[in-house]
Amino acid sequence: MQSVIEVASTWILPLVIAGILVAGAVRRIPLYNTFVDGAKGGFGTSVRLIPHVVAMMVAVSVFRASGAMDLIVNWVHPVAAWFHIPSQVVPMALLRPISNAGSLALLTDLFQQPHHGPDSFAGLLASTMQASTDTTLYIITVYFGSVGIERFRYALTVGLLSDLASVVGSVVAVWLLHPSLF
Repeated sequence: MQSVIEVASTWILPLVIAGILVAGAVRRIPLYNTFVDGAKGGFGTSVRLIPHVVAMMVAVSVFRASGAMDLIVNWVHPVAAWFHIPSQVVPMALLRPISNAGSLALLTDLFQQPHHGPDSFAGLLASTMQASTDTTLYIITVYFGSVGIERFRYALTVGLLSDLASVVGSVVAVWLLHPSLF
C-alpha cells in the first residue's frame, strides 16, 4: 500500500499540470497570456493583503510570546496522550491552523531533536499533520479580508473542525501505514 501511495504522490502533481495545459490547448485558450494576466491580478491582490498578513503575524507572535501556547498545550496534553499523540507534536497541531511558517518551524525543530527524526513516529505524525491540515485562520484573514467578508463565524467553525478531523486522521493514517512505530 505504501508503494502505491509513493507512486501516486510522485505523479499526481505533474499529471494535474499536464491536464490543465491539455484542457487549455483543447479549448484554444491562450495559456501564456492568461497566465500573465493572472499574475498581474495577483500582484494587486498581494499589495491589498499586506495589512491583513501583518496583523496576523503580530497576533501569532503575541500568542506564542505570551505563554498562551504553552498553557493550552498543557491543557490538551491528557487528551492528546489518549490519542497517542506525542507531546512534542501537540504544539504543531495547535499552531498549524494559525500559521504555516510557525508550524513549519516547529516541524523542523522536531526533526533536529535526537530522538525524533523524520522517520520516528513523532516525525511522521508531524509531517502528516503539516500536509493534511490547513492554515484556517490565515486563510480567513487573507481571503475573506481581500474581498471584504466580515461574517466568517461558520467558515471559522467548519475550518477548525476540519483541522481537528485532519489531526485525528493523521494519527490513524500513520498508525495504518507504520504500525510498528505506534
